[in-house]
Amino acid sequence: MSYSAAAALQSAIYAQLTGWAALSAIPVVDALPPGSGKGTFVLLGPETANDQSDKSGAGAEHLVQISVISDAQGFMAAKTVAGEVSDALVGASLSLATGVLVGLSFVRASARRLNVGDSRRIDLTFRARVEL
Repeated sequence: MSYSAAAALQSAIYAQLTGWAALSAIPVVDALPPGSGKGTFVLLGPETANDQSDKSGAGAEHLVQISVISDAQGFMAAKTVAGEVSDALVGASLSLATGVLVGLSFVRASARRLNVGDSRRIDLTFRARVEL
């Protein structure tokens, strides 16, 4: 197993999201923006990688969390952006600088209120299978 494709995977996901027309006005970041993140944005987040090597070669399964955070009233704005994130990534053929993406699929989502209802957060988890 190798974690060597992790940065390449994040870069490819970032490129896919920032190039997705419906997300063109939504910031995509990998750290909370200054000022505690006002507005609506996509946050590239935690990741877990597991060995998926077999006799055919080295590989890894990456469970990548991508969050949509919004201070818009209600869940509708956050859910709309989360739907676009999902559409942009599920089944996408991403080119990686290290390794080859075999597949990218949706695993789960969790939506909740933050700060006593002032903001909304939707955490989406995607499974990426990478061969090295």
